[in-house]
Amino acid sequence: MVFPIADDNSDRTLSPVVTVTLIVLNIFVFAVLQGMGSNDAFTMAFVQVPAEILSGKDVVTEPSLQRVEVQGQVYEVRAPGLRPTPIPVWLTLLTAIFMHGSVMHLAGNMWFLWIFGDNVEDDMGHARYLAFYLATGVIASLVFVFANMSGDASLTPSLGASGAISGVLGAYLVLHPQRRVSVIFVRVMVDVPGYVAVGIWFLFQVISGLFDTSGGVAYSAHVGGFVAGMILAKPMSSTLARESADPLLMVRRRIP
Repeated sequence: MVFPIADDNSDRTLSPVVTVTLIVLNIFVFAVLQGMGSNDAFTMAFVQVPAEILSGKDVVTEPSLQRVEVQGQVYEVRAPGLRPTPIPVWLTLLTAIFMHGSVMHLAGNMWFLWIFGDNVEDDMGHARYLAFYLATGVIASLVFVFANMSGDASLTPSLGASGAISGVLGAYLVLHPQRRVSVIFVRVMVDVPGYVAVGIWFLFQVISGLFDTSGGVAYSAHVGGFVAGMILAKPMSSTLARESADPLLMVRRRIP
């Protein structure tokens, strides 16, 4: 609906070292360790699974064919099965946020991180921004876990940086709601305030989560990460960033 192209970086003072490093790391994991998505043995060993997080025990399943309904059509898709996890299962809350399901999944996430992450990193500083990114990613993963606690849903694997990046977007909304963002909207490029670019994205996540039946996208993690980002944005930002943050609502006094 609204695809960001760029935003105003004229007041940025820090080089986005952590943002660039996170992008490179995500690309490395997908291209090398996941074999461009073909290495099921690695992916299904380090993916996050609600049943494993809730029980603290590793779960291994056999490959299977599953029926998935998409726009009224039923398709059979191959599920590779969960593989043995060689690390404590709790750590998959972290490993999963550095893996992706496809090239498009990776590209979309990294583009949003590139557009919005540098400004938030500038507000927080390198170390606090990294801690913020990991914290919102883990919180988003936990929201997904508690939204899929029972039945077959508890064996649904989840992966991707979307939850952490949703946290970055939540922080951007709090700290830079009035910053100009260039977006493509209905095939036209326009400049809109940050609260419009990010707000429409968040509204889409909420509505999609309410009506999604396929379970292919972890909308609950997106929403959870976004809210966590909004809450943690100012406490983890520098004093100067907090004091100079754009007001979300601009009230003008009417002169008679």
